Amino acid sequence: MNYNEFVQQIATMAVVPTTDPNYQIILPQMISYSELRMQRDLDFLSTQISTTAYSLTANSGTFTIPQTQFVTTETMEVITGSGISSPLLPVTKEYIQNVYGGGSTTGLPQFYAEYGGDSATTGFTSQIMTIGPIPDLAYQVRLTGTVRSAPLSATNTQTYISTNLPDMMIMASMIYISAYQRNFGRQSDDPQMAQSYESQYQVLLRSALSEENRKKYQDAAWTSYSQSPVATPSR
Repeated sequence: MNYNEFVQQIATMAVVPTTDPNYQIILPQMISYSELRMQRDLDFLSTQISTTAYSLTANSGTFTIPQTQFVTTETMEVITGSGISSPLLPVTKEYIQNVYGGGSTTGLPQFYAEYGGDSATTGFTSQIMTIGPIPDLAYQVRLTGTVRSAPLSATNTQTYISTNLPDMMIMASMIYISAYQRNFGRQSDDPQMAQSYESQYQVLLRSALSEENRKKYQDAAWTSYSQSPVATPSR
């Protein structure tokens, strides 16, 4: 499904002209609602990326990256001068504060913890991590984490979501547009409209979640195979 097909599909189901000015106004936020909800619900493998664009600062126990780099950081490695990668173990910031809080222990980092946002903008600008032991050198870092995919638009006419999960995106969008049509609650003309689309969205979510878990080898018995209700013995 491309952008024009999406716009036409929603307009047809919502019974509004595609040229309706109010419909055009809510289109971007409707797409945002559907895509952001799906990305939070499904944690897409396709939105997990890695970067080696950052380095630690020698003798500094904190590490700062832009807030826009990741939605969620997942793993962190330090790369030595000889190119050897050393994964860091995620722990609580209290652990690092108790074990390495004195600042006297330096060396190759082994642990990291999410510390929080920068105080100046309350995390709008920077995301801060704390490191232990304090790095003795300016090691290069490899970070992996999740990002937000570029939204469907008139210029970005196809996305991973619109291509692979168009049915689910349609249902999520119809939940949003139900509010525009005043069919979102008990006092509306059709109070069941939003609930019906929500129910169908949840049905599609279950199968999509299973498929996404299979991609990450997180399905039955930590494999890429879906569960079989008739298999004997069970995994």
